[in-house]
Amino acid sequence: MPQVRNPILPGFNPDPSILRVGDDYYIATSTFEWYPGVQIHHSTDLANWELLRDLGPCLTHDGEKFWLVYTDVKRKDGSFKDTPNYITTATSIQGPWSDPVYVNSSGFDPSLFHDDDGRKWFINMLWDHRPRPRVFSGIVMQEYDPEAGKLVGPKKNIFKGTELDLHACTFARSRDIWGPYETHPQKYIVTSKDSPWAALQRAGHGDFVDTPDGKTYLVHLSGRPITQKRRCVLGRETAIQEAYWGDDDWLYVKNGPVPSLYVEVPGERDEAKYWAEQKYTFSDGLHKDFQWLRTPETERIFRTSGGKLTLIGREAPGSWFEQALVARRQTHFSYDAETVVDFSPTDEREFAGITAYYSRFNFFYLTVTADSDGRRELLLQTSQASWPNSNLTKPLDGPVEIPNEGKVKLALTIRSDELQFYYALEGEDLKRLGPCTMPPSSRTNAEVTKRTAALPVLLWEWRAQI
Repeated sequence: MPQVRNPILPGFNPDPSILRVGDDYYIATSTFEWYPGVQIHHSTDLANWELLRDLGPCLTHDGEKFWLVYTDVKRKDGSFKDTPNYITTATSIQGPWSDPVYVNSSGFDPSLFHDDDGRKWFINMLWDHRPRPRVFSGIVMQEYDPEAGKLVGPKKNIFKGTELDLHACTFARSRDIWGPYETHPQKYIVTSKDSPWAALQRAGHGDFVDTPDGKTYLVHLSGRPITQKRRCVLGRETAIQEAYWGDDDWLYVKNGPVPSLYVEVPGERDEAKYWAEQKYTFSDGLHKDFQWLRTPETERIFRTSGGKLTLIGREAPGSWFEQALVARRQTHFSYDAETVVDFSPTDEREFAGITAYYSRFNFFYLTVTADSDGRRELLLQTSQASWPNSNLTKPLDGPVEIPNEGKVKLALTIRSDELQFYYALEGEDLKRLGPCTMPPSSRTNAEVTKRTAALPVLLWEWRAQI
């Protein structure tokens, strides 16, 4: 059987939920603040995956239709978490999908269990805002009535959890849905917490699926640090592990609990496609590889026509609300990216350009802007580990004066832990701009940026009202 090298979904693809319908596998992954929704990926062999569309994080099937459960996180900082959970359904994975139905707001990471008797059970982690040693207060369960579109009957905290340290996957089982639940004798079935040497770190938040021939696989999030500083520039990615049911009827991960880098799967990865160069022309609209921040009102921040992408300047970098930032994931440790910008600002509060972006607190941004006298220039701006205020740090290099009119090619290269910007005027070759520096990233277990995206390319524009 061929082997695939983890991760199977490289780049920012956390919190995987997997299912199989016939010969088709689907994985849903979170996008957090990036719109639209959470992404759904399709495969027939567990090795080659195609992005279908953006929908939601917990995907199930009851034999008749797909059920998608997701959380719209309104607030994540501080003691309180505002996390309304919703359900939407469709008979086809391609849609159309029903209008979302509100379920509850007691916690996040929800899931839906379809019992053999036709009943449906909604579960989610329970968040406790009170000052206590543990804010994760267990898993709460309640029956969901699909006809009424709401939770019904009693609710119960069915599992208090384990004293886990950092990310891991564990199992609990019971012969009664209400419990009591017993914890896996191994406690962790997947974890990297005691193995700092492992290639895959952050292992946790998993889901499992059976193949038609009876094999079992588990998918989980992971991170790949590239330096001794434990930086994960690609964010949290989806990996896969082969699993099996032991004689004691517990699920185990083959060669676990430390996740394996190479795993046998039914299919063989198409390496040519995996490493293929991408060129985006925007002739058919915005490619599905791209996302933007938060808003469903795309007409307010960008439009495509004539093979071009036009950004409409909105709020400044670091805004929680409306930024004209369109980006795609970094999926490899080394790559080149370039774009051509046609922009003639007349004020220092107007700029557009190319960015290597990890979060609102960590980014590098090469901008076409203007000085205080309205002369066009290139300025390299950066924000590094600037939580909670998202302040700009000192520019890495002085501004470069350029003609007031004309297109400018902007480029960047990333080689593992090195980032370099370039620029070129029309008819000229690329010139290096600024020093070579470390790409924006988070530590393996960073407190601030461990849940943010690694989308280090493409375009950004800001225009203040002047």
